[in-house]
Amino acid sequence: MLIAKSRDTVKWLLTMVLLCSAISSAHAQTNPRYAAIVLDADSGEVLHSEYADAARYPASLTKMMTLYLLFEAMDNKLLKLDTGMPVSAHAASMPQTNISLKKGDRLRVRDAIPALVVRSANDAAVVVAEALGGTESQFAQMMTRKAKALKMNSTTFRNASGLPNSGQQTTARDLSILSMRLMKDHAKYYHYFSTPSFTYGGRTYHSHNRLIKNYPGTDGMKTGYINASGFNVATSTKKGKHRLVAVVMGGRTSQSRDAAMAALLDKSFIRAEQIAKVSPKAAQQARQAAPPASKIVISSETVRQVTRQEAQQTQAAKINPPTSQIKPIQQAPIQTAKTGASVIQSNSAPTFSVEQAWAVQVGSFRALEQAKDRAADAARRLGNTQQSNMAVNPASVGGQTLYRAQLVGLLQNEAKQACEQLVRQGIDCLVIRM
Repeated sequence: MLIAKSRDTVKWLLTMVLLCSAISSAHAQTNPRYAAIVLDADSGEVLHSEYADAARYPASLTKMMTLYLLFEAMDNKLLKLDTGMPVSAHAASMPQTNISLKKGDRLRVRDAIPALVVRSANDAAVVVAEALGGTESQFAQMMTRKAKALKMNSTTFRNASGLPNSGQQTTARDLSILSMRLMKDHAKYYHYFSTPSFTYGGRTYHSHNRLIKNYPGTDGMKTGYINASGFNVATSTKKGKHRLVAVVMGGRTSQSRDAAMAALLDKSFIRAEQIAKVSPKAAQQARQAAPPASKIVISSETVRQVTRQEAQQTQAAKINPPTSQIKPIQQAPIQTAKTGASVIQSNSAPTFSVEQAWAVQVGSFRALEQAKDRAADAARRLGNTQQSNMAVNPASVGGQTLYRAQLVGLLQNEAKQACEQLVRQGIDCLVIRM
């Protein structure tokens, strides 16, 4: 048995080697359905992009959004793992791939999740849709609204399964955003995406996602296929200190799709490591060589960008302390930290003392909007409904501008406690002195 498995693995690896040499831009040019993107999951850095914003059919990658809304409903106590969801005639009529549900059956949430992840069951997708939206079409509207809220601006859903519909379109970039948000927003459910098999109705189903078994470090996400889309896959893979999220769409076969993904991951892990080698000293030199630094302070009402000189002229203002689970920040006159950098204040931003010169950094991003979203998400997870101590710091590193999402104005022990709390929720962070 072990020898057979070893031979299968060697055979797969040899196939990957042979096919990887053919994966390049030429691939995309000869395949109009092809698109790909690779992101550093921690920084949001785009490590590879080909046709990432071109309209594509999601196929069963649609079910990642179906699962996102199901997890959200569970978090909101609308459903539990043992909740039985009714199977309608419409759900039971769904074509393969399915788990042969019958009208009048009840599908428990704990069975629906692996049915969607492992089997990619279309009947289970409709059961979830009707349980949460009343009808599948109404649920599709909920999916589209959630997509827009997640900044998946090029995505429209028409059904919960990914079955053919000309109006159901997305992009590789949007699906990478969804993959990232599934991991971050619903970290406690992420383990489902590595499920190798599950049994329902006396039958055992095995995962279509061979990358989990064959590409070391891959622990999710989802595959998909319809004739119009080709073979799609979204993955999350960790190697060493780096976790990458990647999407490949439009493969001609599942094997060539997996080969494309393996090649992109290999290349992107090398690039991620090269980027990580930029030393703090080099980064500091780059910042000093950049134009005068500025901070973008996010409040619940406004986003303002001000220079350090403007900040020094800003007068202190009274604010309500954030309702955070960490110790509330005490009000104090604006002072200059030992680094010489001024504290920034907007109409509703807090003022910080020298002792409150610590911050929790929750990511660095090329896109300002991504950094704002990450800072807001971190503040929400800490119970900071005022959103008054979030900041986005632009910095020039390696000749490019990165936006660093931070929670600022903390005492050292507050910053440590906040970061520990975020880590427990699956959010990577750093405690830094401003």
